[in-house]
Amino acid sequence: MTFIRNAWYVAAWDQEVDRSPLARTICGTPMMFYRRLDRRVVAMRDACPHRLLPLSMGIREGDSIRCLYHGLKLGPNGMAEEMPLKDDRVVPGLCAETYVVAEKHRFVWVWVGEKERADEALIPDLWPCSAEGWVFDGGYSHVKCDYRLMIDNLMDLTHETHVHSGSIGQPELMEAPITTHVEGDRVIVTRWMAGIDAPPFWRGALKQEGPVDRWQICQFIPPSNVIIDVGVAPVAAGATIEKHDQGVRGFVIDSMTPESEGSMHYFWGMARSFDIDDVGFTGRFKRQQGGVFAEDVVVLEAQQRSMLANPDLKLRAFNIDQGGVRARQIIDRIVRAQMEEQA
Repeated sequence: MTFIRNAWYVAAWDQEVDRSPLARTICGTPMMFYRRLDRRVVAMRDACPHRLLPLSMGIREGDSIRCLYHGLKLGPNGMAEEMPLKDDRVVPGLCAETYVVAEKHRFVWVWVGEKERADEALIPDLWPCSAEGWVFDGGYSHVKCDYRLMIDNLMDLTHETHVHSGSIGQPELMEAPITTHVEGDRVIVTRWMAGIDAPPFWRGALKQEGPVDRWQICQFIPPSNVIIDVGVAPVAAGATIEKHDQGVRGFVIDSMTPESEGSMHYFWGMARSFDIDDVGFTGRFKRQQGGVFAEDVVVLEAQQRSMLANPDLKLRAFNIDQGGVRARQIIDRIVRAQMEEQA
């Protein structure tokens, strides 16, 4: 197993879950999500306990769901409420498994491990998504690769120079030194680029020409989240790696939820503290960001196919890969600890 079980994972954007069931496999388990009349989210195993037809194909009746195959009706707690023949007595204990859910930072989160250990205080702190003075939006992509490849990608932004040359990439990314350090279960990679020309996107966001200081501070947060503090400021503003609110600043938000060992749900977005009332800019930037991440998807899916086609070869790590290497070490350590607890 390559993913952490006792943890919160993003299951969906808040806007994705409505009255109609949403089917999504999380960490190898088929689940379905829908909203009750009071708008609370229900998360249930996507398999009818009768003949295992996906419940996401079912018919909603109030807060309950009726299987499309033979009509077994289950309540939002997963317990059977009516048998296929209404005169039959409900079988005691007949139910579909349910999961603990929470809503925070515009996301629906699901706890995939032991229910009694679920604690909303453990939801990853994606604070820019909810902070006053910031605006946040983004999108979703289904990606056919190991979720750890996306973590590797996000913790090493050197790839921007080549993969994203038309938007956020520039040669200076290959020249600026990077530092990597670990704080508990978090990995932080820092890059500071002083006195450079801003790439196309950041030049447009800053709305002015001239040399800038640019920063990228990538942070891995278990089980599979990366937030990246990014932005530029005019050189004359005096920004530093410790304090850099003088120009335009944002946080790239990335949550990689494993679907299987070779596929993932990718929830991406940007929280920013500039032009927060410009709804049109938010929409345009979301479209631009989606195009950037689509370039990553092409590369990572090709990488996954190549890994499967070359099982005798292994990934190699250079200095630029230290962020991803450290993140994988933390994932492996937590997975091993949880497996030892269950042994």
